[in-house]
Formats: sequence, structure tokens, C-alpha cells
Amino acid sequence: MILDRFHLTDRVAVVTGAGRGIGAASALALAEAGADVVISARTSSQLDEVAAQIEATGRRALAVPADLSDLDNVAGLATAAHEAFGRLDVVVNNVGGTIPNAFLDTTTSYMEEAFRFNVATAHALSRAAVPLMLENGGGTVVNISSVMGRVSGRGYLAYGVAKAALSHYTRLAARTWHRASGSTQSPSARSPRRRWSTWSATRRSEPRWRMRRRWAASARPKTSLRR
Repeated sequence: MILDRFHLTDRVAVVTGAGRGIGAASALALAEAGADVVISARTSSQLDEVAAQIEATGRRALAVPADLSDLDNVAGLATAAHEAFGRLDVVVNNVGGTIPNAFLDTTTSYMEEAFRFNVATAHALSRAAVPLMLENGGGTVVNISSVMGRVSGRGYLAYGVAKAALSHYTRLAARTWHRASGSTQSPSARSPRRRWSTWSATRRSEPRWRMRRRWAASARPKTSLRR
């Protein structure tokens, strides 16, 4: 099923929050498409199960148990991937989330924590990954956002605002990398076929056809460059 859509043979990916759910499914899908995968989350036992599934596809897995609210830990995953597998091509920033809270219980520190866990973690890993991706001509970053970044809901003030920020961060990063691709780079960063693509995958409960249409409409105009 995955191979009908894209191939990532011998590429290397990093997936955060990969112990279960969207992160685990993303890691396995990338392996099925041919990538070796670095997976990270808090719980070692969950990572071991996902790593075993990846290796069952014939690809390599590196499990890195870590507290990914620590920005040094999350940024270090880029180096771990490069050291283990010699390159880095794909990053899936899946780690995030914030427990719902009443408005008057949402302190400034609570809001700051939501931004740190949902936005700063994505930036820390992406910033560390980009130079390594450029060594092989480019790469792909996927940021997992949420429908709460677009609609209102009681109790989701910190979470929704942080996810909305992550979605706009993705658009700004895509435009920045698009412009950078046309500037003078070191020889190792230039390639006849350099492609950057960055998008925000949104957790939502609407029908899949509508999800695909909205995603395509928002991402297609400015999230990829092929040269």
C-alpha cells in the first residue's frame, strides 16, 4: 500500500513520539517504504515493539528512549540518525500535546509549556536536521498539528494556540527553505535535483476525502521545490 505512493529506499528518517499512535504508524510506514528509522519516546518497551516491527520489514531501527520535552534531547536525534546510518532525509515532528485546562487555570507558564512541547521541540529538531539533510541535497519535514489549531473548543486554549502556531511555523519554514534553495550554497548543498517539502499533517475526525482535499489545497502552492 505504501509502496504504491512513494519510495524511500535507503533513506533515513527520524520520528518523535514514536512509541504508539501516529508516531508508531508513521515510523512503520516509512520503513515499509524503504527507510531506516530512528524512533524516540519516553517508554523503552513501546519503542522496542515498534523497532521490532520496523526490523520485520527488513529495515534498520534505532530506538532512543528520551524525554523529548528537553530540547537538547530532541535536537540530538538528528545527530544520532547521522551517526548511526550516515545520513538524514526525513523528520516527523510528532511529539506534542497539552492536557485541556479551563481558561482561568491556564497560567502563563502553562501556555509557555504548551509552546515549548508543541512548537519549540519541532524547531529544535528541524534546525538540527536541515544542515544534515543538505549534505544529500535536501529532505522532508512533517509537523503533526491538530484540528484544534483551526477551530475553537472549550478547554483547549493552550493546546489550540500552540498547534495553530505550529501550522504557521510550517508555512514560514517552507517559504524560508524555498528561498534558501535558490541562494548560493556550499558544493555539498547544491544538487541538480534538490527538493524541500514541508507540511503540517492535521489530526482531525472529518472524512478522509475532505482531509486530503484541504491538506492538498493548503500545502501544494508553497511547500515543495524541485530543481
